[in-house]
Amino acid sequence: MKPSNSERRLYMALDGITLHHLVQELAPQLAGARIDKITQPEKEEIHLQLRSQGQSYRLLLNISATAARLHLSQTSKKNPASPPMFCMILRKHIEGGKILSLEQLGLERIVLLTVQNYNEYGDLATLHLYLEIMGKHSNLILVDPQSGLILDGLKRYSHALSRHREVLPGRLYLAPPSQGKADPLELEEEWRTILFRDGLSEKVVDLLVRHYAGISPELAREIMTRSGLAQTITLDQCGDIDLSRIFQAYTLLANPAHTPPLEPTLYYQGAVKLTRPSPLPTAFTILPFQQYQGLPAQSFTTLAEAVESFYQSKASSNTLEAKRGSLRKIIQEQLQHLNKKKGIYEDTLATAAKGLNYQRWGELLTANLYRLELGMKEIVAEDYNEESLPQVTIPLDPQLTGIENSQRYYRLYNKAKATIQKTTPLKDAVEEEITYLNSVLLSLEQATVPAELDEVHKELIEENYLSGKHHGKPLAGEGKNPGQNKQNGKPHKQSKQGQSGKGAKGAKQGSKAESPQPKIYVSSQNRPILVGKNNRQNDWLTLKKGRPQDLWLHTKNIPGSHVLIPLEEGEEFPDDATLEEAAALAIHFSQAKGSTLVPVDYTHVKNIKKPNAAKPGMVIYDKNWTLYLTPQEEIVERLLASEGEEMP
Repeated sequence: MKPSNSERRLYMALDGITLHHLVQELAPQLAGARIDKITQPEKEEIHLQLRSQGQSYRLLLNISATAARLHLSQTSKKNPASPPMFCMILRKHIEGGKILSLEQLGLERIVLLTVQNYNEYGDLATLHLYLEIMGKHSNLILVDPQSGLILDGLKRYSHALSRHREVLPGRLYLAPPSQGKADPLELEEEWRTILFRDGLSEKVVDLLVRHYAGISPELAREIMTRSGLAQTITLDQCGDIDLSRIFQAYTLLANPAHTPPLEPTLYYQGAVKLTRPSPLPTAFTILPFQQYQGLPAQSFTTLAEAVESFYQSKASSNTLEAKRGSLRKIIQEQLQHLNKKKGIYEDTLATAAKGLNYQRWGELLTANLYRLELGMKEIVAEDYNEESLPQVTIPLDPQLTGIENSQRYYRLYNKAKATIQKTTPLKDAVEEEITYLNSVLLSLEQATVPAELDEVHKELIEENYLSGKHHGKPLAGEGKNPGQNKQNGKPHKQSKQGQSGKGAKGAKQGSKAESPQPKIYVSSQNRPILVGKNNRQNDWLTLKKGRPQDLWLHTKNIPGSHVLIPLEEGEEFPDDATLEEAAALAIHFSQAKGSTLVPVDYTHVKNIKKPNAAKPGMVIYDKNWTLYLTPQEEIVERLLASEGEEMP
């Protein structure tokens, strides 16, 4: 079974075959290079700044569990104020040295960097730097080859963690235990002998990974794809011809001696435009892989460039998700607190609403004073407020007179009435803030680039949900129903998703900032449709960019993006296709995404107002039409693919 794209994004790693080709590509370029500087910008990453024949390079060595690798990098990262211990050890022993060779140990995922440098006594010495790519056990170890002793390792551990070896200064270096896999084989008969070592009921994909060096699950699936066989086929289901086809594909992909010239390729999930910023890749390969046929692909001149692009995109995505998670936690904590307050207010109002009945009881007691006597615990009276004159039992305080009991109920009524008058505005304010934060949360989830998250971050600061000391620190069926949109006699407020960054306090700051950049899509009729991705973009799009005659759309009573269709002077509405496509985008960028028959309000910009002190993205309007739409997936996909296209 083919793994999901999300699985590949999480677990895609350098296999032995890909690593072989990468080392073969880098070795001639690095041989003879001088190590000018060594830095450790991250806990599990070392950068060697090299110089060779007048050119500068940066060799990245990473040992993280999901991204262990080596490649040349163009990205400079910020270094800690004080270099970590392992960085200082490397500086002491190999900074200023010359790289003699870069090689891979067989097809194991172990790379050996041999460096020559002068030691503290002025003698020329050779040192080995081993990069071991083994998932969570990956490591970078500096070894003295003369004694075989470890000088230090980026990850230190003793026998308490590993029975096979210790990685500690002064301990003997032992290579990771061999997996006993067969090196590339030239003879098909020998290859078949190894394949049949295990039971016939085993999947061929699993056998390829288990018995042959350098093959990853991704590569094994490609071998089966090129053989024209199912990924789930077992060995006992393969005939002689099937095995021959598998061997031919194995020889082409897993035997470096027979691999054709490399065509490094990066594959992306879904219908993405490679011109968009930071599309997230699904896989990188040494050749175009048939199993990814149909996915958007990008070719590279060198394998090192493809590897760097893949992992750089992955790192950017991880950073993006880390900040998104941090901001999400802040918003969710606020929402949890507000929902708790809302519940308290609702309980208070429910209790007070029951107290409004005390007015009637007070009136009935006043009308029946002649029947009341001191010491009575209750009275049954006719309720003259209703035609049927029902009998009502009213509890009495036997210690009070009739008039005092009546006055007591009037006081309870007045208290309940006052409670309602004071609590209702508080509840309304909490509900409005919940609506606003839900819009910010939607903006957060829709953010695809660091700049959009920075806008959310800035808005939370300006609205006092975050400390101001962090300000400025960036991350790296249809029907038209004309009428007034009002509730309870008041114009209806709509919340727009995203961030404006222009609260009451931040208006002056926002005027100096760069203008927001809403998304621009192209309708099937070649008309632009503008979409705000957060409250800052929404406010700017509606209140600054939009002209009075332009058409504005938003999901009705549902947090979502502001959508704008520019209209010409004298043009009241766009064509029906553009209107429906803009409504589809409004639904797609809202909490109603995936729903059916979603109401979308549309009106002209001149009908929209922003109340004083309103939250970012909040506007009101009192004249609109409503379109009910179930978006068609293929139309939405085409619109999303049109992002950034030039207008004809």
